[in-house]
Amino acid sequence: MNLRLVLLGFCLFSAQLCLGQNNKYVLLLSKAEKKMWVLDYKTLGIVTKIPVGEDPHEIELSADKSTAYVSNAVIAGTGHIINVIDLKQLKPVKDIDTKPFYVPHGMAFHQDTLWFTAQGSKCVVAYDLKADKPVEVLGTGQGFTHLLYLTPNGNTFYTTNVESGTISIFERKEIPPYMPPTGVLPANAKNRLEWRQTLVDVGAGAEGFDVSADGKELWTARPDGYIVLVDLVKKQVKARINLHVLGLHRIKLTPDGKTLCIVSVKTGDLLFYNIASRKLEKQIKIGKGAGIFIDKEMNRMFVSCTPDNYVSVVDLAARKEIKRISTGRPDGITSVTVINN
Repeated sequence: MNLRLVLLGFCLFSAQLCLGQNNKYVLLLSKAEKKMWVLDYKTLGIVTKIPVGEDPHEIELSADKSTAYVSNAVIAGTGHIINVIDLKQLKPVKDIDTKPFYVPHGMAFHQDTLWFTAQGSKCVVAYDLKADKPVEVLGTGQGFTHLLYLTPNGNTFYTTNVESGTISIFERKEIPPYMPPTGVLPANAKNRLEWRQTLVDVGAGAEGFDVSADGKELWTARPDGYIVLVDLVKKQVKARINLHVLGLHRIKLTPDGKTLCIVSVKTGDLLFYNIASRKLEKQIKIGKGAGIFIDKEMNRMFVSCTPDNYVSVVDLAARKEIKRISTGRPDGITSVTVINN
C-alpha cells in the first residue's frame, strides 16, 4: 500500500478523534472577578476565565451541555441579567434581560425552557429560549424566592422563600371547569391544566435544600441550627432537628442518598448527618460554606466558602478536605462534559 495513503488515512482518523473528543470541566463563579472560571475536570487547573455579569450567583446547563446560563442576582433589587455562555467556544454569546422580573437567582432547564426564580419580583419565570421570551410567570407571593428544583417531567417544582420561611410546592394539575354563580356549567365547559401552589412553613431563613431520589422528601437548612424534613407527598413538615450549629446555609444529599452534607456560613463547619440513624456522624472545619456542588463521578464535593475567598474540595469517601482553590468570593459551581462534533 502506498505510504502516503497510509499516512493520509492515519491523519484523517486522528482528526476525527480530535473533533469528537469530549472536554470535561468544572465551572466556578467568582463574584469578585466577575468571571466564570473554567477548570480542568481532573487536575482543577485553570483552562480559561470567561467574563460574566455584575453579581454572578448560579450556573445552569442546557440539556445538551453546550451552553451555560449564569444568573446575576444583584441582591439590591436591580438585577435583571442572565449570561449565556457557549461551552464549545468558551466565550459569552449574549445576555438575557429578565426585566420586568428582577433578581434572577435559582435556575432549572427543561425542554428548551430556562426556569428561574425572580426573587425581587416574588415569582418563578419560564423563559422559552427559542422564542426568546417569557412564556409563564408564577407568583409565589413570598419574600426572597431563592432556589429552585424542577422535577424531570416538568410538572412540579419547589422553591425556598427565605424571608417568608416557606417552601413553595407548585404542581401542574388538571382542574375541573369553573362553576359560575348560576350553578350551571356552560355547554363548552371542560377541564384545564393549571398550576397550583401549596406553601409549607419551614421557618425563617431556610435557604439551601435537596430532594430525595424518589421525589418523596425534601430537606432544608436554617441559620438557627435546624434542618427540616418535608414530606412532599403529604405536603407537610415531617421533622425538625436541631443540630446546634448556627449559620446552617446549604444542604446536599450524598449520591447514595444516605447522608446529608450541611455547611455553616457562620462557623465554617461541614456536617455529615446520617438520615437512617438520625445522628450527626462527623463534623469538620472547612470554611464558611455558602454553596455546594457534589461531583458524583469522582465522589467529591465542592464548597464555595464565599467569605473566605476559596473553594474547599472534599473527598466524600474519606470525609476530609483534599484541596483549596483560591478565588475571590466564589459561588455557583458545576461540572460539565462538552461534546465536540
